[in-house]
Amino acid sequence: MALALPFIAPNPSLLPRLLTEQEIITRSRQGVLRAEADRVAGLVGLTDKELAATLGLSASYLHRLKVDQRISQDASERLLLLENLLLHALDTFEERSKTVLSWLRSPLRELDYQTPLQALDTVTGYTLVDRVLGRIDHGIFG
Repeated sequence: MALALPFIAPNPSLLPRLLTEQEIITRSRQGVLRAEADRVAGLVGLTDKELAATLGLSASYLHRLKVDQRISQDASERLLLLENLLLHALDTFEERSKTVLSWLRSPLRELDYQTPLQALDTVTGYTLVDRVLGRIDHGIFG
């Protein structure tokens, strides 16, 4: 059974802003601290197992990392993309983190009946899931 990270209800005034593509590149190259992964997962209450899958890591490896260790460039990039995606989803679903989490775990026709979380095992999946959110933002369903 996957351990759930502590749920932190987002306060819109405290939410970070979306990162630019250049900021993602720069921060990915530097490597992001493991502690940042917990913070990002806490935006909507992702489990360790869900977080690890989105970062392309095993849950056991993620657990072994100390909070002050930097994660790899690839995992850092995925984490920063995940943060932007979660911020977009929170905006789309009016800061309702439980709704975002439920949506992330629900199979979607637009993703060939995969859940958004399942699609996030590839970098291309981040783009596809973000496009689905954009369609919801504009009232385009199906």
